[in-house]
Amino acid sequence: MGVYIEDQLDWVIQSVESLLSQSYQKFQLILVLDGEVKEDVFYFLSQLSIERDNVQLIKSAVNVGLSACMNFVIDWTIENLPRVEYFFRMDADDISLPERFEKQINFLETHKDTQVLGTSLVEINEDGKKVGKRTLPKNHADIFRILPKRCAVNHPTVVVRMEVFKAGHRYNKALQNTQDYFLWIELCAAGYKFANLSEPLLEFRRVNDFYKRRGLSKSINEFKARFYTMKLLKRFSFGNISYAFAVLFLRLTPSKVVKMAYQVDRYFLNKSVKNE
Repeated sequence: MGVYIEDQLDWVIQSVESLLSQSYQKFQLILVLDGEVKEDVFYFLSQLSIERDNVQLIKSAVNVGLSACMNFVIDWTIENLPRVEYFFRMDADDISLPERFEKQINFLETHKDTQVLGTSLVEINEDGKKVGKRTLPKNHADIFRILPKRCAVNHPTVVVRMEVFKAGHRYNKALQNTQDYFLWIELCAAGYKFANLSEPLLEFRRVNDFYKRRGLSKSINEFKARFYTMKLLKRFSFGNISYAFAVLFLRLTPSKVVKMAYQVDRYFLNKSVKNE
C-alpha cells in the first residue's frame, strides 16, 4: 500500500484495519510512504509498525509515484521474503472486505493457470456510502477481448503471482498513471492468464473530484495504451480505433459530461458481464 500527502487519517485507518482483520492472516503488509505524509498519518503508521510484526513501514524522502513504490516493494520482497507467493495491492483510501485475501488465494490455488486475478468492486463516496459497482469480465478470453477498449482489471483489487515479477516484469516507473493498463497489456502479450471474481471484494473510494482527475496526461496515456494494445496483441480494427478516439475526445469535455458518460458506460458494462 502506497501512502502519500493527500491521504486522510480516517481513510488510512479504515484501509489498514480492513487488511489486518482479514480471515487469511499469513501476510506481510508493506506500507510505503511516498514522500511526506500528514503528521497524524505518519504517527499512526509508525506506531502500527512497532506494534505489529507483520507490518513493515518504508519511507521515501521524495514523492516518486505509485509505479516506483510498487517496483521497490516487489524487489524488496523477492530479496528479503523469497518464499512469498502472491503480491496484493490496495490504495490507502479503499477498504478490502474481510475474506478478500482468502477468496482470491483459494481461486489461485485451484486455478494454477491463472497468474493475475482481480475482483469486482463497490464504489463508495467520501462518507462511505455505496454509489456504484464496477464489474468486469471473469474469464481470460473476455478480458483479452475488451483490453483494447478498457483496462480489464480493477487495479486496487488485484493479486499477482510473484513468479510473474521473478520473471522480470515490472510496472513502468516513467508513468504516473495508467501503469496497470500497460502492465496488463505486456503480460497478456507474454502469455499470462487473467481472471476476475464476480464477487465485489473491495470498496473503492470515489471522491468528489473523481471525474475531474483524468487530465490531459492520463487521457493521452490511456489513448496510447489502447493503440499499444492493438499493436502488441494484433487487435487493430475499425471499432477499436474509433473507440480510442471517441474516449480521448470525451475525456477532454466538461466534467458533467464525463460523469454522465461514466455512469452510462458502467451500466452497460455491468449489464453485459451479468449476462455472460
